[in-house]
Amino acid sequence: MNAPELITASAEDDLRTHSLLGYYEAIEQASQDMLEAARTGDWDTVVRLEGACAVLIAQLKHAASVSPLPAEEIALKGRIMQRILRNDAEIRNLAEPWINELSRMTGHPDGERLH
Repeated sequence: MNAPELITASAEDDLRTHSLLGYYEAIEQASQDMLEAARTGDWDTVVRLEGACAVLIAQLKHAASVSPLPAEEIALKGRIMQRILRNDAEIRNLAEPWINELSRMTGHPDGERLH
């Protein structure tokens, strides 16, 4: 299951056909895709995928409020979340020079950050 499949499905279909774990996996895949785009300097794709992640997270929150994650999947969720956090940390490290340059271009002093 990939991020676009989850995003385009209706909320009712989501609850019937996609497990909560599927949302976590789709978010992980999107974060991996964001990392690959960041490594190549494709910041437009990073931003687009960040938006897709926001949609997936909203769908996950809704689905989790209706049907919680089964106990046997909690450990796997934790491992997925750790990978997402590692991807996010690396993306932030790669974005730092780009963000600093953007700050300089927009007239923000070196000590003032946009994020």
